[in-house]
Amino acid sequence: MMHTIDLRDLPTSQADLATVVPRALTDVSAASEVAARLIADVRERGEEALLEQAERLDGVRPERIRIHADEVNYAVRSLDSQVRDALETAIGRVRQATQAQVPKSTVTELGPGAHVIQRWQPVNRVGLYVPGGKAVYPSSVVMNVVPAQVAGVSSVALASPPQREFGGSVHPTILAAAGVLGIDEVYAMGGAGAIGAFAYGVPNLGMDPVEIITGPGNVYVAAAKRLVRGMVGIDSEAGPTEILIIADATADAYLVATDLISQAEHDELAAVVLVTDSVELANAVSREVELLVASTSHSARVRTAVDGVQSAVVLVSDMAAAAAFSNAYGPEHLEIQTVEPGVVLDMIESAGAIFLGAHSPVSLGDYLAGSNHVLPTGGQSRFASGLGAYTFLRPQQVISYDRAALQQVSSQIVALSDAEDLPAHGAAVAARFEDRG
Repeated sequence: MMHTIDLRDLPTSQADLATVVPRALTDVSAASEVAARLIADVRERGEEALLEQAERLDGVRPERIRIHADEVNYAVRSLDSQVRDALETAIGRVRQATQAQVPKSTVTELGPGAHVIQRWQPVNRVGLYVPGGKAVYPSSVVMNVVPAQVAGVSSVALASPPQREFGGSVHPTILAAAGVLGIDEVYAMGGAGAIGAFAYGVPNLGMDPVEIITGPGNVYVAAAKRLVRGMVGIDSEAGPTEILIIADATADAYLVATDLISQAEHDELAAVVLVTDSVELANAVSREVELLVASTSHSARVRTAVDGVQSAVVLVSDMAAAAAFSNAYGPEHLEIQTVEPGVVLDMIESAGAIFLGAHSPVSLGDYLAGSNHVLPTGGQSRFASGLGAYTFLRPQQVISYDRAALQQVSSQIVALSDAEDLPAHGAAVAARFEDRG
């Protein structure tokens, strides 16, 4: 049963709250040594290292690491029509919502002939990772690929672990989702080795390195992303999924419980947290959760998650305290099921994605809301955002001054450069106005 954290009538600062938020007991740094060895092996031996890692870690040796385009096309043709329809709807909705994330170039005129242009340039090549553990995630293909395409990325590579039941190939539903999106550079590789391959390239596969790596994975994938950061950009070190629900006495206990269970079925380390000022609702949700755990398909997995230290019912004195706790937690997914969700929303500072009202469950965001489901976990939403077109864009400033505009500020540049004891800076400006006969 989910344990209870009672914070009612306790004066708590953000620092105090940070010490009591429930967290999964995972340590990315503990996996770093293993991840570093796997990455180094791929850098040294390329495709052969990836094949051996697949055989050892995934239980199957792929016939080849790069999936042939014909296999991708076959997967598209074989895809269930209802699944394809759902995927195409998701793609359209995510594409439409993501378009709003692409800033327009702007020109600032600071004076006659003095302009600073703000433009946004996509990176050239990205590597997108789709996990292949306890579930199949074609939705993650959509959530990773569409923002890259909207941003204007010209080269997209996708990796997913090889599957024993499919002869070492990538799961056909993953292949089909990639094909529907027009992606044919797909690799059967997983874990830290795949992240290393993205970061450094694999010459004997004809695989070029990427500039940015995105997508969730296990603790070794997270450790590998940490290790290659700086060589490439990454979205985040994604950990186990999280849902935090702020609810008051008006919430439907059954619906709250179903939403908690929906995320608990991801992983034994999934975090499910209810924050409420109603003891009656807390008790009712606990009862509903117990009933649902017994009847859900992945009962053992869900039971481990809801009973874990990372999951809890948190009792607070009022909705202001609930919002303060949520901000200290920084949830991946935040649901607000209260009589006035907009009032609570105004108090929220940190969350990966926020779902307002009883009819906006996290499951909607996982698939068809139009929002992105690749979100910061482990409290990272306090300083980071979810995946979007902006992940693949770099802001660049373009400076354009004519002679008169430069001359107008030249004496001030010289004054500042002299103050910093960098006289050559000022000299480079003054030289443009010398009479060199």
